[in-house]
Amino acid sequence: MRSRNPVFSRRGFSRDNGYAGFNTAPQAGGPAVGTQGNPYAQGNPYAQPSGNPYAQNPYAQQDLQYGAPPQAPATTGRMTMDDVVLRTATTLGTLIVTAALAWALLPVDDAHISRSYGIGVGAALIGMVLAFVQSFKRKASPALIVTYAAFEGVFLGVVSSIVDNRIASGAAMQAVIGTMAVFAAVLIAYKAGWIRVNRRFYGFVMAAALGFVLLMAVNLLFAVFGGGDGLGFRSGGLGIFFGVIGIILGACFLALDFKQVEDGIAYGAPREEAWLAAFGLTLTLVWIYMEFLRIIAILNQND
Repeated sequence: MRSRNPVFSRRGFSRDNGYAGFNTAPQAGGPAVGTQGNPYAQGNPYAQPSGNPYAQNPYAQQDLQYGAPPQAPATTGRMTMDDVVLRTATTLGTLIVTAALAWALLPVDDAHISRSYGIGVGAALIGMVLAFVQSFKRKASPALIVTYAAFEGVFLGVVSSIVDNRIASGAAMQAVIGTMAVFAAVLIAYKAGWIRVNRRFYGFVMAAALGFVLLMAVNLLFAVFGGGDGLGFRSGGLGIFFGVIGIILGACFLALDFKQVEDGIAYGAPREEAWLAAFGLTLTLVWIYMEFLRIIAILNQND
């Protein structure tokens, strides 16, 4: 969990040490599981004094199936699932509150839509800057992450209100339900072992995400300088197709987020890393929500 770019270099995959915990197995008396790729193992400041931080762990003797990391050592100041849940709830709660306030306080009727949309775009730009700053910081900044969530919520509230009130009634709730369904489906598939996050999976997702983002950036440039819908990748049938691709990529990022959390707990990551996990999950859920909202808007525009 050392790489700091949540989009192109997901945490849970060490920038310096390779891929944490992929295709590794415990060795008796040897280093911990995935030591060569584990950013919390021997060569990092969070490692245990002994060569194997799980040697004294009574759960370490349990049979480990493929991809199942050992239980984290019982030490204080380490990240737990409760830490991740609490911080994710804080981040998403902040986003939801500011989104609701933006929906209620920024009307999108003909007389006010320009002002409201401008505020929403401004909030999105501020949120994007804050996200990039946090992405490349060496440590998590709770204040920065919560502030990002607040500004992102304003943007989502304005955009959702526009789509819901002017294009497709009920679109926001449909997008929320769709996002929750994807989250639940990926979580179930991940816990059941149907999704195996390994080097090949990571490489495929990163390459696909890079291509997707670059393609959408080119489309945006054509739209800005050429007018209209650019190359048409975000409207009509192509818009629906790329929206579905975006949701699939978001689902893959969720699997990477779950792997990040699992590895962080197993390898004894410091508690503050839970904020990074919450940050990554929030980014991914916003991505998926926006793709659902876009598809719903396109479908209703074509009616």
